[in-house]
Amino acid sequence: MAKKADASPSFEESMAQLEKIVEEIASGSIGLEESLARYEQGMQLVQKCKAVLERAEKRIEQLTAQGSSLVAQPLEAPEPHAVDATP
Repeated sequence: MAKKADASPSFEESMAQLEKIVEEIASGSIGLEESLARYEQGMQLVQKCKAVLERAEKRIEQLTAQGSSLVAQPLEAPEPHAVDATP
């Protein structure tokens, strides 16, 4: 299955990007301004990943047993999360 060019990164891709950001900041190889920009980007990724995990948790909770099979109940539309990028 091909990805759309404008599709947002997957959870796994976001986590890999977040790990890279953490390594760059921790290494001290980038300056203060770049570290701040990467920190802000990292916090946005954290919020995105957290939202994905929350939706997955809700979906798991909504699985109900019916006879010998599991049926997923439809999820309500997710609430938009405001990203507060202020340190």
